Amino acid sequence: MCLAAFALNARPDLPFVLIANRDEFHARPTAPAAPWAGQPGLVAGRDLSAGGTWLGIAAPGRYALLTNYRDPSHVLPDAPSRGALVQGFLSGRDSPRDYAHAVHARGADYNGFNLVVGDAQGAWYAGNRDGAPRALADGVHGLSNHLLDTPWPKVVRTREALQAWLAEGALPPSPAGEAPDLRALWRILADRRAPPDAELPDTGVGLARERLLGSPMIVSKTYGTRCASVLLLRPGVGLSLHELQYRPDGSAGTQADWLLPADTRLPAGVAVALTRQAG
Repeated sequence: MCLAAFALNARPDLPFVLIANRDEFHARPTAPAAPWAGQPGLVAGRDLSAGGTWLGIAAPGRYALLTNYRDPSHVLPDAPSRGALVQGFLSGRDSPRDYAHAVHARGADYNGFNLVVGDAQGAWYAGNRDGAPRALADGVHGLSNHLLDTPWPKVVRTREALQAWLAEGALPPSPAGEAPDLRALWRILADRRAPPDAELPDTGVGLARERLLGSPMIVSKTYGTRCASVLLLRPGVGLSLHELQYRPDGSAGTQADWLLPADTRLPAGVAVALTRQAG
């Protein structure tokens, strides 16, 4: 995951909402978001090279997000997969606080990362470049390949767009078993506008690379935005993960919509596929 904006308790009907883009080399094999074999209550995409994931949800209402911290001057060639950190929280029972502290304690073993873990009670942020773990304050946050809320242009733009969407009250109710209308959020994540060179960060990858990475959505032949994701926690509905795949040319591909329902009449801890209206 390379760009995310998320809000905690910004609206009563949405205690948590997250929008995110995952950028990766197109040649790296990946499985789309779906329930994992043997774990019907864990929904995430999967990195088929290292086996971990970057974003996912799990019963009963757990979620986790990871971004890499871009620092080409400090790379551990034999470091373990950072994607296992997301999987560890989703598969386990530790509270967000306890898990964040446990990850931080062994953070030096990994290349740079940021990790957000949460549930219905709140969320915690941990990493190995930014001091001790901390509980996340209510409000809207942004995260990319630096520290939490670092004001990179694409982080600020995406965070402000999510804040504006929340202010509009723009998520009407959807019928049971049907995915909500997320077109406005997909548009936020599909923003290809690059900032002026003077506003780009200097992370040690050179100006040409900074230009490529500077927009919320990245399009190139070898590396780019592979998928966009939306995560919604809705009282009385449940926790859902929505993923829109992208092709190397930037065109949209398939979409997956999964819900861990709050409805006690449905099987506990089992993800349900949602349908979508045509159009």
